[in-house]
Amino acid sequence: MSNIPAADDALPIAVIGSGPTGLTLANLLGAFGVRVLLIERNPSTVAQPRAVSIDDESLRVMQSVGVIEALMPDIVPGYGSHYFAPNGRCFAVVQPSGMPYGYPRRNAFHQPVLEAKLRDNLARFATVRTTFGWRLEKFVEGPESVTAVLADGSGAKREERCAYLVGCDGASSTVREQLGIPLEGTTFEERWLIIDLENQENPQKHTSVFCDPRRPCIALPGPHRTRRYEFKFHKDEPDEALLDDQVILDLLARHGASSDATIRRQAVYRFHARVAPAWRRGRVFLAGDAAHLTPPFAGQGMNSGIRDAHNLAWKLAAVGHGRVGAGLLASYEVERRGHVWSMIRLALAMGRVMGPSSAAAGLLTRGCFDLLRLFPPAARYVLEMRYKPKPRFSRGFLLPRTRAGRQLHGRLFPQGRVRTHDGRSVLLDEVLGRGFALLALTGDPQAIFGGWAQTLRQELAIVCVAVLPRATPGTAVPGVTLVHDDGSLAQALRGAPGAIHLLRPDRYVAGTFMPAEAPGIPGVIKRWLAEATGVTR
Repeated sequence: MSNIPAADDALPIAVIGSGPTGLTLANLLGAFGVRVLLIERNPSTVAQPRAVSIDDESLRVMQSVGVIEALMPDIVPGYGSHYFAPNGRCFAVVQPSGMPYGYPRRNAFHQPVLEAKLRDNLARFATVRTTFGWRLEKFVEGPESVTAVLADGSGAKREERCAYLVGCDGASSTVREQLGIPLEGTTFEERWLIIDLENQENPQKHTSVFCDPRRPCIALPGPHRTRRYEFKFHKDEPDEALLDDQVILDLLARHGASSDATIRRQAVYRFHARVAPAWRRGRVFLAGDAAHLTPPFAGQGMNSGIRDAHNLAWKLAAVGHGRVGAGLLASYEVERRGHVWSMIRLALAMGRVMGPSSAAAGLLTRGCFDLLRLFPPAARYVLEMRYKPKPRFSRGFLLPRTRAGRQLHGRLFPQGRVRTHDGRSVLLDEVLGRGFALLALTGDPQAIFGGWAQTLRQELAIVCVAVLPRATPGTAVPGVTLVHDDGSLAQALRGAPGAIHLLRPDRYVAGTFMPAEAPGIPGVIKRWLAEATGVTR
């Protein structure tokens, strides 16, 4: 599953929409050497701020496509949330701790900057072609391809043939509409006013949540002297009540905004908790907001779309390169749907805390936080944001779970720092390659990998990595990459010492083996690929 040059005659994968989901998908497919056609109806990426929070999982994806170094200077890393009662008392500080995937868990960013950097990054990939200023008018699916009919602003039309088409075209998706797939769930009558400020001095790098039923307000941090304010409308309050210029200035002043700040954007939105009942029809897929809409309170809408792209990209690439059969693609929705719903439920719960419906509801919420302090384990669970659903699949493209792999089976593998043979300190993914990898934390790599590692490299393009404990000398093993742990992986893997983990290209654990099973691993993987995807190797 490595970066294989695309065949000149291979049909591209068409990605409709250049928001964060579509741009991430195009970058990932380009990194896998797949031909891509990115189609966007607008002449460029967005100029207005939209999403404002990017999590550690998404930053890990940005690392995988090579934009992380360019992106980090424009990010406020590791922010938390301070919750305030109507009398101004801070009754809770939620501050996520640890960096299990290599980055802080919550980070503020500027969506136009992210999209611009992702678009610029596409120039690195010779297999990616972009088409801005053309909209998808319709598509026609055949047995071997999909034909997309495009139109520009002048009325000119053209056709593009593609192997697969992925609708990343947002909540009003043309792709989803043509498929005849609705969004199921709830659109809430509750309205919020969004105000994005520039030239705003930010003495508080964290989110301030004013849990006042008279006017709930959320103030979110941003990079480069930007900040977002969100104010909740009352049920019977007309939009004009908060859109008056003087009302807006008064609201901002009462919640700490600078008097000389510039309003960049203001908008009224209703939030949604809706998911499409199907994310695929034949050769056509949905991803991001085209497939699901998440309330904004947990900051997971965009991040869920990036997870979709990460899950789907390597599968499309593997099928396109002929490594596996198209049966692999059936696991996309199976794996992603449950996690999307868990994020929606999290956002709804957080919304009830941030915007209490009454004084009594607010008092009850504050009382619960006060009680938490009497139970330190429960307090840590909430105040360190451990309640965020962990990325994990219970079914999908996975080997059967074993007793040895119970802890990590189907989970996103942790990413600590390791030291390479030439002394460089790097994040783990930098040594895993782009495809499948087998990894073991061991002081004796010869005993684990000796004799069969080269078979995996040659026949299945699987990278074998032995992570040596600190201060353990390493002896070269043919076909095996040796690195030293900085201590973080040993801590994360303490429940499965000596185990060999099979990592998918998206870094989820597909299966776990014990050292005694090592010689049979190549055969097990071959049979699994054949049974799960329909290609025998």
